[in-house]
Amino acid sequence: MLSVLLTTAHSWAGAHKHPAPPDTVTDPGYVFALAAATNFLHAWQTGDVENGMIPLSDNIRQTQNADKLEQFLSNGTSKANERAFEIARGHGHSGLYTFPVVLVAVRGSHATRKITEIVMIESGKNDWVVDKLP
Repeated sequence: MLSVLLTTAHSWAGAHKHPAPPDTVTDPGYVFALAAATNFLHAWQTGDVENGMIPLSDNIRQTQNADKLEQFLSNGTSKANERAFEIARGHGHSGLYTFPVVLVAVRGSHATRKITEIVMIESGKNDWVVDKLP
């Protein structure tokens, strides 16, 4: 009977896989990039055009239409509490990180989700800017 219990316990233990250990973040820049991405997305969420324009890279400023950027950041006729975002663990390397993002908005009686990403690049010592809009 004991051997059956041990065999059963061993089989059960082997059937459950342990989760992979989390990635170790060693670059302090990751924290600054994540914070800058979160701040930018918060500006988008609240319709704060002024603070949303500040962290844009020169590349975005030169290639994107200013009116479309303002429209993206502003809430237009939407209320600030009708937009939200989800940001996931980023990947990349020192000087450049990409974060998966889901933009969520209320449209009429239902919520819409846009799955995208935001790319952050270092523009100076611990200063990060958005180089690809979500």
